[in-house]
Amino acid sequence: MFRTCSPDDKLHEACGVFGVFLDDPRRDAAPLVYYGLLALQHRGQESAGIAAVKDRNIDLRKGMGLAAEVFTPETVAQLKGPAAVGHVRYSTAGSSSIENAQPFVSRFKLGSIAVAHNGTLTNADVVRELLEDAGIGFTASSDSEVIVNLIAKNYRKGLEKALTDTIKFIKGSYALVMLSDEVLVGARDPNGIRPLCLGKLPSVRGAVESGAESGNAVESGGGWILASESCAIDAVGGEFVRDVEPGEVVIISGAEVFSFSFSEKTRRAVCSFEYVYFARPDSVIDGTDVYGSRLRAGGILARESAAAADLVIGVPDSGIPAAIGYGKAAGIPFGMGIVKSKYVARTFISPDQDRRERAVSVKHNVIKSEVQGKRVVLIDDSIVRGTTSRRLVSILKAAGAREVHIRVCSPPVRCPCYFGIDTPHRKDLISNGASISELCVSLGADSLAFISVEGLLESLGATAEQSYCLGCFTGEYPIPVSGNGE
Repeated sequence: MFRTCSPDDKLHEACGVFGVFLDDPRRDAAPLVYYGLLALQHRGQESAGIAAVKDRNIDLRKGMGLAAEVFTPETVAQLKGPAAVGHVRYSTAGSSSIENAQPFVSRFKLGSIAVAHNGTLTNADVVRELLEDAGIGFTASSDSEVIVNLIAKNYRKGLEKALTDTIKFIKGSYALVMLSDEVLVGARDPNGIRPLCLGKLPSVRGAVESGAESGNAVESGGGWILASESCAIDAVGGEFVRDVEPGEVVIISGAEVFSFSFSEKTRRAVCSFEYVYFARPDSVIDGTDVYGSRLRAGGILARESAAAADLVIGVPDSGIPAAIGYGKAAGIPFGMGIVKSKYVARTFISPDQDRRERAVSVKHNVIKSEVQGKRVVLIDDSIVRGTTSRRLVSILKAAGAREVHIRVCSPPVRCPCYFGIDTPHRKDLISNGASISELCVSLGADSLAFISVEGLLESLGATAEQSYCLGCFTGEYPIPVSGNGE
C-alpha cells in the first residue's frame, strides 16, 4: 500500500518495536519499555503503545502522537507485570489512526497475545481474505493485525507450532515482538530486511522490601530485551547480546532463552536505508556501526566526486557524519552551516506541495557567517522529491554562499519500497527518469553527485555473507513483489 511521502520530504521507517521480560515477577516492565520507545522515537512519530502482562492478563494502553504525549507517569504505572512490549508507528500499510496503532492484542479461549510489528507484508490482502472467509473479523486496516489473527487462529497447536505456521505463511519484511501470558517472542524475516536485536538487563540491588529485615538490600533478577535497534538497549541500561538472525525465532521465558530457525538459509538482505538514514548513529545493526558507515560513505563520496570548495556542511542530522567524512577525505574544513528545528510539528501539516515547502522553510535555517562568500559542499543522505534540497540551495545562496555543490550519500531513489518504508509514488520520485544534469538544474545547484551503488556497498562493508536490499535504488528486490508503485 502506498501513501504520500511525509511533508518533511524524507523516506520514513514503518515503526520501532521493543520488548522486555524481567526475571523478577515483583518488578514492572512497562517503565523500561517506555524509555525504550523514547530511544526509538525516530522510527515513528504517529502513535505509540505498550502492552503488559500480569496474572495471565494483558493490559494495553496506546494513543496517537509521540510516546511522551501518549504516556504520563500515571498511565505507565497502571501497566503492571514483569513483561511488556511497545511500539512506535509511522504508517505505511493502513491509515494513521488509533485503530491501526500498535501493539495489537487478541484475547481468545486459550489465552491472550500482544504483537508489535515493524515491516510490511506483501501478501497481507490474500491472507486477510482467507481469514475473513474463515469467520475471523478485523478492526483495523493495518497488515500487522493479519499476523496477530494468524497466531491466534493457530494457537491451539501450541506456541511454537503457531509461530512457525504463521511465519511460514506470511511474506515480506518483518521484525516481530510478541507477548503471551508466559513468554516474550522475537522473530525476523528470512532475509533480515528489518532489524531486531537481543539484549540483557543486569541484576539490580535495590531498597529494602517491606517486611524485610532492616539493613538487608534486596537483589532482583535481571531480564531480557528485544529491540529494533541497539541504541534502545543502551537507553535502559542493558547490554547488547546479538542480532536476531534472519529467519530466527527467539523465545524468552523467565531467565531462559532458546531459539530456532523457521526457514532455510536465504540471502541476507538488510535494508541499506537503515544505515543511510533510518537508524540512530549510535546503533549497530548486524555487526555494522551506523555512524562508521556514514563516515565511510562521506569519504567515498569525496573520492568519487570531489568538488573544489571552501567548506563542507551536512544536512542535519544524518548528513552530518558523512559531511565529516567527506571533509576529512577531501581536506576541506567541516562547519555547521545549517541549523535544524526539532520542534516542527508534523501532525498538523497537510501533505500538499505548498504546505510541504512551508514546513521545509520552518525546519532549516542557515548560519550566514559560516557560509558567506564560500564555495559550499552540501552533504545529504538522500533526495526523494527534491523539495528540501531545492530550498536548502536557495537559502544557502541567499545567505551569501558563492557556490553550492550537492553530494548525496545514497544512489538516486528511483523505485518504491515494498518492505516497510513510506515511499511516494514512482512519478513523484525526482530521480525517476531524470538525468543528473537535469536534476542539478532543477535543484539550482552548481553541481550534483550521488554515491555509486558500489560505493554504498563499500561503506557498509558488504560481503558475500552480508548483503543488502537496494530495491529503491536499483529496482531489484530480494523477494518477489507485485505492483509498480504507480
